[in-house]
Amino acid sequence: MILGLSVHTFTVLHVLLSFIAILCGAYVVWGVVQGKVLRGWTPVFLGATLLTTGSGFLFPITKFTPALGVGAVSLLVFAVSVATLIQGRWSGAGRWMYAASATISLYLNVFVALAQSFQKIPALRDLAPTGTEPSFVVSQLLLLVAFVYLGLLAVKRFNPIAPSSRTSETG
Repeated sequence: MILGLSVHTFTVLHVLLSFIAILCGAYVVWGVVQGKVLRGWTPVFLGATLLTTGSGFLFPITKFTPALGVGAVSLLVFAVSVATLIQGRWSGAGRWMYAASATISLYLNVFVALAQSFQKIPALRDLAPTGTEPSFVVSQLLLLVAFVYLGLLAVKRFNPIAPSSRTSETG
């Protein structure tokens, strides 16, 4: 039992929160690339990210795992995202710190989803049973390259105080 729920039910809830974080995060980061702060979606993305990361620490774990390391990094990046969002200082470092941290938060959610997919989906598990096979390594490398590119675009284009961009969107 975890928080009064069976491990299975808790896992389903954790996965649903992860999917919400990924879907909302994709939309939020796309907004960042467009130079917008999506005020309606950003709290959902960050809230779901916090809940899925936090709930990951509640699983019965007996030793330090890479998942715990990713969770710790995710919480640090989350803190940067929230702090820069709350301050709303879009000139100077605040602008690129928010763009980068939002993108990294999404990347970490997708990174874990991909790693879990290789562990839980039989066809993928057969391709990479230990997680060290080329199919797993190449897929994670391609994901990293895609997010580095997306992050660079986000940092370059995110400027909600520029006259040509809108400062917020609700949707």
